[in-house]
Amino acid sequence: MRPADTRHRGPHPADERLFAPEWVPVLRQAVAELSWLLSRDYPPAGSMKLVGDRYALTERQRWAVGRAACSDEQQICRAASLLPPGDLGGRPVSIDGFNLIITLETALSGGVVLRGRDGALRDLSSIHGTYRAVQETDRAIRLAATTLLLLNPGPVCWLLDQPVSNSGRLAARLRELGPTLGLPWTAEVVMNPDRVLAETSDIVITSDSAVLDRAGAWLNLAALALTTEPACWLLELGEAS
Repeated sequence: MRPADTRHRGPHPADERLFAPEWVPVLRQAVAELSWLLSRDYPPAGSMKLVGDRYALTERQRWAVGRAACSDEQQICRAASLLPPGDLGGRPVSIDGFNLIITLETALSGGVVLRGRDGALRDLSSIHGTYRAVQETDRAIRLAATTLLLLNPGPVCWLLDQPVSNSGRLAARLRELGPTLGLPWTAEVVMNPDRVLAETSDIVITSDSAVLDRAGAWLNLAALALTTEPACWLLELGEAS
């Protein structure tokens, strides 16, 4: 699978304005208020509209706030199941493939990456059922492997969404690169990776909220990997100023 010569998963043309330094305190406050409402069982859609309208947020800013927010209960439960960085002792690992790779691709190409209340990193990219490799794809895979190797994992399995086009090609590229990176991992294309990840006893690598709320143990691998990439555009939205 060869990346296109000119494609990146970088910032949206409006991101420099929408996420400028003067907006960050506003967005943090919006995340805090949305999280307060979610903690009290207010409906998510109505809560997002209420907060978004209050601060006159654009659609993309609202999307960022929604991805960074979570209820107090979710924050506590996700913190309890988050593994600290360290030796995994050979435990098996399952990776939400598109979730991790696209986040790393976005960061490596200068796009916005959010850190929300639960500490997980999330991007603002949208593949709309179609995935295309970019110039940063192999670099993202290598960065994930380098970070994993330091943690002494057991068997590693990448899970990719079958309905997303080119998932088979990405799986083949992962299988090809694995042995050269010191990790002879597997890569599977399945209909619903979220369900598999939510039900597995493996350590899970994802930032998908629905999966995190059901995972027995998860690893914040994107955050660990990007500590070696200080130039990435990391937007801290987890705490109000």
